[in-house]
Amino acid sequence: MDLQLAGKRAVVTGGSRGIGLAVAETLLDEGVDVALVSRGAAALEAAVEKLAGRPGRAVAIPADTTDDEAVRAMAARAGELLGGVDILVNAAAEPAKPGPPPPLAAITDEGVRAELETKVLGYLRCIRALAPGMVERGWGRIVNISGLNARSAGSLIGSMRNVSVAAMTKNLADELGPAGVNVTVVHPGFTVTERTPQTLGAVAAARGVSAEQVAAEIAKGVSIGRLVTAAEIASVVAFLASPRSVAITGDAVPAGGGQRGPIYY
Repeated sequence: MDLQLAGKRAVVTGGSRGIGLAVAETLLDEGVDVALVSRGAAALEAAVEKLAGRPGRAVAIPADTTDDEAVRAMAARAGELLGGVDILVNAAAEPAKPGPPPPLAAITDEGVRAELETKVLGYLRCIRALAPGMVERGWGRIVNISGLNARSAGSLIGSMRNVSVAAMTKNLADELGPAGVNVTVVHPGFTVTERTPQTLGAVAAARGVSAEQVAAEIAKGVSIGRLVTAAEIASVVAFLASPRSVAITGDAVPAGGGQRGPIYY
């Protein structure tokens, strides 16, 4: 299927690693010009170098999404470099980690604020800066990367931030839809990225087991029986970012390989 993405222009936040980097790679392969955004300039330049030679063109724009002025400057720079922005993928957030979450007594106001500042307000800032151009041109796609903690208890802060992203997504989908802009949220589960060995190793060391045992335990809760990769998440995002996805907006798309047990309808 041709996703009809060739010639589109995208901003991907959190684009120097993990799911964001995988999304950028997939969009570039579809012929999209992509501005990769993250706080670390060196990591961004390394990512752009790694992604060279694909059908789309990659550029780096360092920016901190917790800073509204920096986000507005990023949006302006992306418009200059790409000639406009049709697609925004919000992925700039600290991924959830396996293992027991902190108890209530250990949750601080500062910790909650930091999570919401990056994942909720950071996403909102980017949308606020880039959506007007999409509305003006009469077409756009916004995909917010959230997480399956929105659908299960066990991580108080994780559930709060992910549910907030889903609520924001639906409200903006209703507002922007008549102007041709679709807004969706993707809920990955624990996803295999370049940081997975380190993450699993830390959990394994704390529990006195092997990293393989930790991975196998997580996989037991996944319907397909294994962990999903960042590239597989990116394939879902690429479809949602395409003109082919016009029938889907405001909805949450789970992309964790299936959660065993619960039924959603």
